[in-house]
Amino acid sequence: MRYFSFPAVLVFFLQAALLSGEEVIRVACVGDSITFGAGVENRGQNNYPKVLGRLLGAGYETRNFGVNGATLLKKGDKPYWKTGAFKAATGFKPHIVIVKLGTNDSKPQNWKHKGQYAADLAALADHFASLPTQPKIWLCKPAPVYRDRWGINEKTVKGEVIPLLEGVAKKKKLPTIDLYKALSGIKQHFPDGIHPNAKGAEILARAVYQAIKGKAKRTNVPLPVVAGH
Repeated sequence: MRYFSFPAVLVFFLQAALLSGEEVIRVACVGDSITFGAGVENRGQNNYPKVLGRLLGAGYETRNFGVNGATLLKKGDKPYWKTGAFKAATGFKPHIVIVKLGTNDSKPQNWKHKGQYAADLAALADHFASLPTQPKIWLCKPAPVYRDRWGINEKTVKGEVIPLLEGVAKKKKLPTIDLYKALSGIKQHFPDGIHPNAKGAEILARAVYQAIKGKAKRTNVPLPVVAGH
């Protein structure tokens, strides 16, 4: 599969959408409770995919396909593969897919299957890449774990999950979004040590926005005001 510069990719998607009679670039945010927005104040408006949609603006349709407790591992205790969100994300026919999984995989009962992690991640990427829309896929490095709980732990996320993800990204020639770095040093925005609050979700959304738009140096993009909030 060939890869192009970010601006070229976006132009390609826009042209393809116009030729097919479509008016928007569809963005699927695939993930776990952090994508869903668990713990985010006014979740309906402040979950990261919703904020991302406001940042991207006209010409994009961004949807949240996050599932609380979901694992990337097929043998995990709640495989994303078996969720309705997985089927919905596939049926959405996205042009862009943002994959943010791995946090729940660090739980001992899931990580005992770590030998399958790279293969399962590659399979997920291949699944979306095979769609007729041939979406651009980004793999997100998981957020830091500020407090080990529920079996989720920083040692596994940082020392094992992220290196495996980097290996798959390199092998598949897929771009990554370093959410670990973007969300480091802001413990105050992770009330339970695992899930970001509304401000943390906004920071996450901006990191994804910058990756999609190819504006890594632009961090002060104004966030549109939502009526009534």
